[in-house]
Amino acid sequence: MPKSAFDRTLATRSDPLDVLKTTAFVVQRARAVKINHTAIERAADALAETRAAPPAWNYDYHFFDGTEHTVNYLFLLDALNFCFWCKPKWGITYRPSVIASRVAAKQSPNNLGIASARKPRLAMTRRLDGYWALAAALKRALEKQPHFADADSLARLAPRDLARVLRGNVTIPLFTERWRAARELGAILREHWGGSAASFVAAAQRDAPRLAQMLADNFASFNDIAVYENREMRFFKRAQILAADLWGAFGGKQWGAFDNLDALTAFADYKLPQILRAWKILQYAPALARKIDAPMELAAGSPEEIEIRAATLWAVEFLRDALARRGRKLWSIQVDWILWEASQARAKGLKPYQRVRTIFY
Repeated sequence: MPKSAFDRTLATRSDPLDVLKTTAFVVQRARAVKINHTAIERAADALAETRAAPPAWNYDYHFFDGTEHTVNYLFLLDALNFCFWCKPKWGITYRPSVIASRVAAKQSPNNLGIASARKPRLAMTRRLDGYWALAAALKRALEKQPHFADADSLARLAPRDLARVLRGNVTIPLFTERWRAARELGAILREHWGGSAASFVAAAQRDAPRLAQMLADNFASFNDIAVYENREMRFFKRAQILAADLWGAFGGKQWGAFDNLDALTAFADYKLPQILRAWKILQYAPALARKIDAPMELAAGSPEEIEIRAATLWAVEFLRDALARRGRKLWSIQVDWILWEASQARAKGLKPYQRVRTIFY
């Protein structure tokens, strides 16, 4: 891939977190993962033709009451939003409250014209797994105990109490790490921010990358960096997604008001590379493809894992550029959401995603 392509994209981006600058080094030297630009153009044609749009915020499974309780909920949700894969899949049985969903949709402003609030569906008991199970389990907890996600409560959280909230068919993967992340969140907010997640958000002064950097600086569980050929690579997946989730839940108002969400990158996880590989945008070396398809676990921080994540970020940036050339101007996080939704819709027909035991995604 000619270096000039990276330079052209970087010249059009605000990259205050240095995520793109650092990961460009990886993509240009990667041995196991390549980006197929012909496939990017094909995908851009298809997405532009169908007018693919980011999904609306889901109030069926996310807690929302328009108060600081929602800010606390989102902080906790994104502190625990990692590593859901196991056999059998961890999941919960959940019945959304139609009344609560209607109230939430009514209270939250429209998402700045990008996508209107999703209408609540009929209350049906559903089997959820992965992220949606986590979101719904925490929502259920706050509907019963609104102060559950307050800093004071989290700082004193006992393992048995978190286990009760996350109860499912099996124990959620990395349970102890999740409990530690919740305790860390509560303790640091209580010690340095008056116990207020809302005050933490306000200190970012409507600056989404600043909020992400503050999260990485204050909480070890959000400090998503890696080392590749003795250089630091920045990803900040969950730190960035918290800013985006605040915006989505509050419709760009109140604690979701940010002036520069376009400066965030995609969220380098395991679902995006899965769909990008299916679309032939990401191409894996045979040895790596065999490991992932087996599936075999990749070591966290290994060159292969870092190359997958870095290539995912840059594939989204190049796809964003290709869509802009077709008159579809989207943020990187909006392209991310479109891809994530596509990966959910096609979940059963996709090859496996990379298996990595990590707290960062």
